[in-house]
Amino acid sequence: AEVESDILRRVRTLLRELDGHHPACQCDRGMLRWTLHKKIDQNPSNSPVLVRILVKELERAERGDFRHYIIPLLHTLMYTLIKAPCISDELCGRAYDFCKKLLTLPKPFCTIGLDYAIRLKMERTAPGTLYQRMVISEQSLKSDPYPYQEKIFIFADPELLSEAICNALVTDTEAAQVSQSPQACMCYVIIHAMQAALGEGCDVSGLKGILQDMPTRDIEHWFQQVVAAVECAGNEASADRGQHAARLEKIYRAILSSSQAGDAPLGGLQGTPLPNPNISFHLWTEDDQLWKELVLFIRPLSQSCEPDCLSQDLDNFEIQDIISDCECCEQTRFSVLSTDSGIERDLPVVAEELFVPCSAETDQSRLQRKGGIKKKPSPLESVAFLQSGCNGPGTKHPAKLQRRPGIPPEPAAPLQRLHTARIVLLGDDRILGRLAQAYRSLRKRETRRVFLTPRLNLQFYYIPVVTEQPNTLAVADHAATGQEELCEVAGYLGRADPWYESNINTLCHVIPKLATMPSSPSKHLVTDLFITDVIAYYVRMGTQPVCFQVYAVKIFFNDPALEPAEDVFLTELRTQVQESISQRELSMTKKKTTLDGPGIDLTVAYRKVVVSDRAKELATSLRSTGLVMKAIPADEAEDLVCLNVNITEIVRINNLSGRSFSAVANRLKTRNIKIRSTEQRPFTVCLDKDSRRTYRNVISVEVSPCLEPSYCLQKTRTMKFSLHETEDVGLVKYMPKSLLLPINTFAGIVQ
Repeated sequence: AEVESDILRRVRTLLRELDGHHPACQCDRGMLRWTLHKKIDQNPSNSPVLVRILVKELERAERGDFRHYIIPLLHTLMYTLIKAPCISDELCGRAYDFCKKLLTLPKPFCTIGLDYAIRLKMERTAPGTLYQRMVISEQSLKSDPYPYQEKIFIFADPELLSEAICNALVTDTEAAQVSQSPQACMCYVIIHAMQAALGEGCDVSGLKGILQDMPTRDIEHWFQQVVAAVECAGNEASADRGQHAARLEKIYRAILSSSQAGDAPLGGLQGTPLPNPNISFHLWTEDDQLWKELVLFIRPLSQSCEPDCLSQDLDNFEIQDIISDCECCEQTRFSVLSTDSGIERDLPVVAEELFVPCSAETDQSRLQRKGGIKKKPSPLESVAFLQSGCNGPGTKHPAKLQRRPGIPPEPAAPLQRLHTARIVLLGDDRILGRLAQAYRSLRKRETRRVFLTPRLNLQFYYIPVVTEQPNTLAVADHAATGQEELCEVAGYLGRADPWYESNINTLCHVIPKLATMPSSPSKHLVTDLFITDVIAYYVRMGTQPVCFQVYAVKIFFNDPALEPAEDVFLTELRTQVQESISQRELSMTKKKTTLDGPGIDLTVAYRKVVVSDRAKELATSLRSTGLVMKAIPADEAEDLVCLNVNITEIVRINNLSGRSFSAVANRLKTRNIKIRSTEQRPFTVCLDKDSRRTYRNVISVEVSPCLEPSYCLQKTRTMKFSLHETEDVGLVKYMPKSLLLPINTFAGIVQ
């Protein structure tokens, strides 16, 4: 009763924080969920107690219409179930029944309820399935029944975060991987599966001792046996919990019989550690670094030729040119990098055996080769490992004919997304601006030459970090923008998802403080457990994306010889009057300022956003000192696909005391806008609050929602056959038109 009372008090405190009643000590903010799970980890036998309390609180929240409690409680419940050594079928059944009730509620409740109901149904049939799948995928353990792999990529901009923070994060991510060998993870899976199915009938201590003394080959054998048994039960429609337990007990007895150890008394339920996921930390220094890391994740260096040669080739060549023959974006086909010179005498002898003459006509219709010049092998051949991913069931070896006379080609098997890359961004809105650039570049590459899309599931996560002592670049940006302004996206996500606000937004100042703490054993204890655990919890349970519109901007310069620049932004575009450089321009500016006031004359043409969504084109001329376009709404209920434009207009006032000027704020909502300087005076354009992305000598900008590259390609192809069609027809009608950047949270947008 005392334990149950303490756990209930902790859960209620967690819920009060969601209502805005923050703990008295600010250092406890965001740590309530973490301390609750850690307390259960210290005494795993209390897991059923926490599960029972959470189910009761969920049922109470539903009756009392406290919907904002439901998703945080559900995530806490599922995380406890995954890590628990053994949960009764009765408790799992109550949680399953509650998730089914959520299907009658609007999104995101029905979406999360359906996802968790499917998982709970599988867990009831085959206890331990969720833990097993999580460990196999996160640790990339080889398993035919469940061949999925996951990896977490943490990206940080070294010019936005201090060196101390970057070093601390590198140390923490490396420390998280210590003592997590594949053999140890396989043992965890075996022990957890046995305990989840057999309960207190499993001698955990004895099983641990046997597995520790067992050779690696035997551990792998029993691991494959356990995985096959659990996956078989989880996928069978007619599977029974009792049959699954009997199957695992047979494997359990076989493991015990393989050792000479005697029988030992049963020690009750014991916790099995949930290993930290595979995390790699990257300083984002190159524009295409994200794409390169994703390619290497799918095709690791161990499967390629020499790593040094590969690294050099990745730097010296555009990899998309290598992939160009892998898959055509018009149809699913497979091809390989040709090493054939085109000269008959260079044809391998083994190829002659493949010409099976069916008749005299067939023999005479053999491929005739003309004389030619043998091409010198290119260094690109050293990265032909990229094409090994294309050697699927429908693929032929380069030395073989692609088709034989009279035999239809083999159908190409569809590729499966067996890899999941979880990209975690650390920083403020400026690193999200870089992500928008990289994401658009990646989508354009994939539109031209598909490689990652059919093989990789890509997920984005964002953890705001604001440095207490920013570096030189951050100082320049902080001067014009406050710390709250630099985390607009995080503020929006926190308002939309209270659980994100409670667990992730609180890290904004916690990470810099932990990174700058003096070195001590207690510091390492806190940082190694807290930061890594919170990131792992976020990527494991944050499955609901919030999609942000990416905006395209076309920038024209006052020098006609310069080509217009094309860029994208996610959060903000800001323009300011550029200081005059030459003496002549300076004198003309002074005269103009005296007559018309500060600023420059602009023409603004835009499409007004109205409730009916009908196009309403407007245009105006005004004098302005600058404007700001905000893509992130101040309220989560507003439409994300809308720009809030604030123009500082200079208005001339004539009175008896003379001529004066006042600044008036003009506000408008639009999706498409064109701005031009009528007097050819340049201005500057800064994107996403990042001083590194500032354009000078600009006379005109055009802003519109960025289109999905695949939509543009298909639209171009459609227009070739229907020149007079203005509306989308055919396949284009069903393709996503706008490029949206999805950032995962725990609940998405809770209305």
